[in-house]
Amino acid sequence: MGIAEFITNMGAGEVLATLIVSVLPIIELRGAIPVGVGLGLPVWQAALISMVGNMLPVPFIIAFVRTVMDWLRKRSDRARRFVAWLESKGTGKKADRVRQAQFWGLVLFVGIPLPGTGAWTGALLAALLNVRMRRSLPAILLGVLIAGLVVSLATAGVIHLLF
Repeated sequence: MGIAEFITNMGAGEVLATLIVSVLPIIELRGAIPVGVGLGLPVWQAALISMVGNMLPVPFIIAFVRTVMDWLRKRSDRARRFVAWLESKGTGKKADRVRQAQFWGLVLFVGIPLPGTGAWTGALLAALLNVRMRRSLPAILLGVLIAGLVVSLATAGVIHLLF
């Protein structure tokens, strides 16, 4: 039994199950839209709920990730290495491309539904690159809308028909 079925069986309903799955890191809306459709929601409704849920943690990640990272550094050597690894991701090739293009780089980074991209990673990257909230939030939102459209079309089979 998957997480969506577990939540639905608890009486929370398809909408809440889809919303909760969309908030989860890594899974995000890329997994939540097909889950919502699989639970019986129309594609448009699963997409809308997933996009809203996917954006819920973004402002908190941007605002507080630095504080959390500073706290983790003080906890243990393992936590310090993890933070160093995360910060190294903020200086890699992808980060350089996003840094150069800022708004549109962040939009594309979040909007292309590939592993390792998405709203969580985009918010983390924006925080690591010190991109202000008023600039990063709209870029991440636009990226989430693009990713939601792509995943919705794939879930509905439209992309399959085109290619």
